[in-house]
Amino acid sequence: MTNMTFNFNEKAVIVTGGAQGIGFEITRQYLAAGAKVSIWDYSEQALNTAKAELSQYSAQLHVAKVDVGNRESCAQAAASLPWPVDVLINNAGITRDKSFVKMTGEDWDAVISTNLTGLFNVTKALLEKFNPNSTHKRIVNISSVVGLYGNFGQTNYAAAKSGVIGMTKTWAKELGRKGWTVNAIAPGFIMTAMTKAMPKEVLDQMSAKVPVQRLGETSDIANACLYLSSEQASYVNGTVLSVDGGIVL
Repeated sequence: MTNMTFNFNEKAVIVTGGAQGIGFEITRQYLAAGAKVSIWDYSEQALNTAKAELSQYSAQLHVAKVDVGNRESCAQAAASLPWPVDVLINNAGITRDKSFVKMTGEDWDAVISTNLTGLFNVTKALLEKFNPNSTHKRIVNISSVVGLYGNFGQTNYAAAKSGVIGMTKTWAKELGRKGWTVNAIAPGFIMTAMTKAMPKEVLDQMSAKVPVQRLGETSDIANACLYLSSEQASYVNGTVLSVDGGIVL
């Protein structure tokens, strides 16, 4: 047995929501592993910041301003791709948290449009853009532990992330025979810039709920993406990998 190393030379990856937060770290790690990466993100400001911070990888990097909830936006971005696709990371997502009693139809529609319909739109637009000669066609969908056990104030988010899991398992059955593997990652409490802005006592309370007694890092999710899209995971299909420190136990 040899140690696992991830080499994505000659591979092309798309990361939706890849200009900030967890998505940015996923993008960075694929670039560091030799991949060409296309970031699809709704925020032009975030895209510009990501390009500046990743300037050392400029020859490997492509960016596109995309609204994943809009089918035409996804189709236009797919048509503009400079290379065939090997790996798709469906990471883009938003929150509009409120209790069910206070949640509006607009709150529901916005989250479902981005977090669930967005995956359909992106993957549908890109399916024919995958490298037809590749034996390394991978789709990794970012769900959430909330999609596994629900969460107060997140009816819309939990429903969308549960839907992502169902979509993942269905695609794994349908596309597995056509050369893809399709898996999902269910992150727990992850330390992002937004999380770091929370009061310390809130972060301490969150950490105390996790059996390993800490919040996850964005690199924990990126590492899981690299594994599930690697050659070493070629027989992993239709799984949901919880990266949560054991919080769902």
